[in-house]
Amino acid sequence: RRCGYADCRDYAESMAAGRADIDRCPPGGAEGIARLAAVAILAIRPLDPTCGLEGPRLLAVIDEPACIGCAQCLPACPVDAIVGRSKRTHTVIAPLCTGCELCVAACPVDCIHLVDAAGPATGWAAWSPGQARTARDRYSAHTARIGRNAAPSRQDEATGS
Repeated sequence: RRCGYADCRDYAESMAAGRADIDRCPPGGAEGIARLAAVAILAIRPLDPTCGLEGPRLLAVIDEPACIGCAQCLPACPVDAIVGRSKRTHTVIAPLCTGCELCVAACPVDCIHLVDAAGPATGWAAWSPGQARTARDRYSAHTARIGRNAAPSRQDEATGS
């Protein structure tokens, strides 16, 4: 969301429609911009610094003794990499975390911190194709689940609830 769009699909659709520039994706970094430029037949440009800086893939880590079990991080995670339940300690399933930072803002006690998960690799190079595919699939499953939970049931529709 650092690009200013709700997700990668919204950003891609805006680029395709000519409403967004190719330089707004810090996780993709310079290599991501170069790949977008090649596909869109546009000149390569530097990353827009207002969107953030290219860096390593991050990992959210919960300071479990400080966690109050509020569960506000659970819906914030777009790939459902955080597990736990209300009034219980939460934890991050490290191989599934994309480091998107959304859980950090959701935590009212600041017990979630980000650490480097990619070593010296940054941007596009910090992700393997398998990691990217897993993140994309988990995001799709998350949004589908949220959509199902938000959709009114037939009984709600019949009663006007």
